[in-house]
Amino acid sequence: MPELLTTGCMLTCTFGVEPSELDVIEEPGKPVIDGALVAATMADMIPLVNILPFGMCTSMENPEVAAATAAALGVLTPMPCVPVVVDPWDPPSELMSYAGIPLATMQSTCLCAWGGEISADTPAETIVTTEI
Repeated sequence: MPELLTTGCMLTCTFGVEPSELDVIEEPGKPVIDGALVAATMADMIPLVNILPFGMCTSMENPEVAAATAAALGVLTPMPCVPVVVDPWDPPSELMSYAGIPLATMQSTCLCAWGGEISADTPAETIVTTEI
Protein backbone atom coordinates (compact mmCIF):
# COMPACT_ATOMS: atom_id res chain seq x y z
CA MET A 1 0.00 0.00 0.00
CA PRO A 2 1.40 3.45 -0.89
CA GLU A 3 2.51 5.77 1.89
CA LEU A 4 -0.10 8.46 2.65
CA LEU A 5 0.50 12.20 2.45
CA THR A 6 0.11 13.63 5.97
CA THR A 7 0.54 16.75 8.03
CA GLY A 8 4.23 17.50 8.33
CA CYS A 9 5.29 16.08 4.95
CA MET A 10 7.86 18.33 3.33
CA LEU A 11 6.81 19.63 -0.08
CA THR A 12 8.79 21.09 -2.96
CA CYS A 13 7.74 23.14 -5.97
CA THR A 14 9.73 23.12 -9.19
CA PHE A 15 9.77 26.95 -9.13
CA GLY A 16 10.06 27.48 -5.36
CA VAL A 17 13.43 28.16 -3.76
CA GLU A 18 12.79 26.42 -0.43
CA PRO A 19 10.67 23.52 0.84
CA SER A 20 7.32 23.94 2.54
CA GLU A 21 5.41 21.82 5.03
CA LEU A 22 1.96 20.35 4.37
CA ASP A 23 -0.67 21.35 6.92
CA VAL A 24 -3.75 19.13 6.91
CA ILE A 25 -6.76 20.26 8.90
CA GLU A 26 -7.99 17.65 11.36
CA GLU A 27 -11.65 16.75 10.97
CA PRO A 28 -13.76 14.20 12.88
CA GLY A 29 -13.23 10.76 11.39
CA LYS A 30 -10.34 11.80 9.14
CA PRO A 31 -7.60 9.16 9.25
CA VAL A 32 -4.73 9.85 11.64
CA ILE A 33 -1.45 7.99 11.21
CA ASP A 34 0.70 7.09 14.22
CA GLY A 35 -1.70 8.98 16.50
CA ALA A 36 -0.64 12.44 15.31
CA LEU A 37 -0.30 12.77 11.54
CA VAL A 38 -3.57 13.69 9.80
CA ALA A 39 -3.90 12.09 6.35
CA ALA A 40 -4.55 14.40 3.39
CA THR A 41 -7.32 13.88 0.85
CA MET A 42 -6.81 14.77 -2.78
CA ALA A 43 -8.75 18.00 -2.01
CA ASP A 44 -6.34 19.17 0.73
CA MET A 45 -4.49 21.53 -1.60
CA ILE A 46 -5.76 24.95 -0.55
CA PRO A 47 -2.99 27.57 -0.87
CA LEU A 48 -1.96 29.30 2.37
CA VAL A 49 -4.06 26.77 4.33
CA ASN A 50 -2.71 23.31 3.39
CA ILE A 51 0.11 24.34 1.07
CA LEU A 52 2.27 27.11 2.46
CA PRO A 53 4.62 29.31 0.36
CA PHE A 54 7.91 27.97 -1.00
CA GLY A 55 9.95 31.06 -0.15
CA MET A 56 10.49 32.83 -3.46
CA CYS A 57 9.00 31.98 -6.87
CA THR A 58 11.19 31.82 -9.99
CA SER A 59 8.48 31.13 -12.59
CA MET A 60 8.21 33.65 -15.43
CA GLU A 61 4.54 32.63 -15.69
CA ASN A 62 4.02 34.37 -12.32
CA PRO A 63 3.04 37.97 -13.21
CA GLU A 64 5.00 39.38 -10.26
CA VAL A 65 8.18 37.56 -11.28
CA ALA A 66 7.71 38.61 -14.93
CA ALA A 67 7.23 42.27 -13.96
CA ALA A 68 10.20 42.31 -11.58
CA THR A 69 12.39 40.59 -14.19
CA ALA A 70 11.33 43.10 -16.87
CA ALA A 71 12.14 45.96 -14.48
CA ALA A 72 15.57 44.39 -13.92
CA LEU A 73 16.23 44.43 -17.69
CA GLY A 74 15.74 40.69 -18.11
CA VAL A 75 17.65 39.49 -15.05
CA LEU A 76 15.49 36.83 -13.35
CA THR A 77 14.13 38.42 -10.20
CA PRO A 78 12.35 35.97 -7.89
CA MET A 79 9.34 37.28 -5.97
CA PRO A 80 7.57 35.97 -2.85
CA CYS A 81 5.76 32.70 -3.49
CA VAL A 82 1.99 32.65 -3.16
CA PRO A 83 0.92 29.23 -4.46
CA VAL A 84 -2.11 29.21 -6.77
CA VAL A 85 -2.99 25.51 -6.84
CA VAL A 86 -5.29 24.65 -9.73
CA ASP A 87 -5.63 20.86 -9.54
CA PRO A 88 -6.10 18.41 -6.67
CA TRP A 89 -3.45 15.90 -5.60
CA ASP A 90 -3.16 13.25 -8.31
CA PRO A 91 -3.01 10.28 -8.50
CA PRO A 92 -5.00 9.59 -5.34
CA SER A 93 -5.09 6.39 -3.33
CA GLU A 94 -7.23 3.72 -4.96
CA LEU A 95 -7.80 1.98 -1.62
CA MET A 96 -8.50 4.63 1.02
CA SER A 97 -10.83 7.62 1.26
CA TYR A 98 -12.43 10.00 3.73
CA ALA A 99 -16.04 11.18 3.25
CA GLY A 100 -15.94 9.76 -0.27
CA ILE A 101 -12.79 11.71 -1.22
CA PRO A 102 -9.72 9.57 -2.00
CA LEU A 103 -6.64 10.12 0.15
CA ALA A 104 -3.44 11.56 -1.34
CA THR A 105 -0.22 9.54 -1.33
CA MET A 106 3.47 10.42 -1.30
CA GLN A 107 3.39 9.84 -5.08
CA SER A 108 0.64 12.43 -5.62
CA THR A 109 1.44 15.84 -7.12
CA CYS A 110 -0.55 19.00 -7.78
CA LEU A 111 -0.01 21.93 -10.11
CA CYS A 112 0.40 25.66 -9.51
CA ALA A 113 -1.09 28.13 -11.98
CA TRP A 114 2.43 29.53 -12.49
CA GLY A 115 3.63 26.22 -13.97
CA GLY A 116 5.17 24.62 -10.89
CA GLU A 117 4.64 21.01 -9.93
CA ILE A 118 4.22 20.50 -6.18
CA SER A 119 5.30 17.15 -4.81
CA ALA A 120 6.02 15.48 -1.49
CA ASP A 121 9.73 15.37 -0.89
CA THR A 122 9.99 13.88 2.59
CA PRO A 123 7.42 12.06 4.73
CA ALA A 124 6.51 13.52 8.10
CA GLU A 125 8.65 12.35 10.97
CA THR A 126 6.86 10.03 13.31
CA ILE A 127 7.07 10.95 16.95
CA VAL A 128 8.02 7.91 19.00
CA THR A 129 7.72 8.10 22.76
CA THR A 130 8.60 5.53 25.37
CA GLU A 131 7.46 5.36 28.95
CA ILE A 132 10.08 4.96 31.61
